[in-house]
Amino acid sequence: MAINKISELLALTELEESGKEFITLFQKGQLTVEIYKPHMADKQTPHDRDEFYLIISGEGKFQLTEQTTTFKSGDFLYVPAFSEHRFIEFTKDFVTWVFFLDKDISMSE
Repeated sequence: MAINKISELLALTELEESGKEFITLFQKGQLTVEIYKPHMADKQTPHDRDEFYLIISGEGKFQLTEQTTTFKSGDFLYVPAFSEHRFIEFTKDFVTWVFFLDKDISMSE
């Protein structure tokens, strides 16, 4: 069996070359993995799947519905499907892994 590996450097290089704020790097079954680096503001809208973030670099604040918390490199943030959320007041070096989970393996049950 082959090892599926995506290095942070490769992910950041592919993201930069794409010219986008996020790209999908891996998709298998019920799991989708992306890398996300918003420019100046996070313009996300709610998603139809549970997701979690694993912060690669940077720091700031994260708003989930009416609650706000700080975040920094290495932090894990969970977002239930259909929840309003966004990163706010984040540093220029902010980058995060994004993991989407299809309903069959949802953590919100």
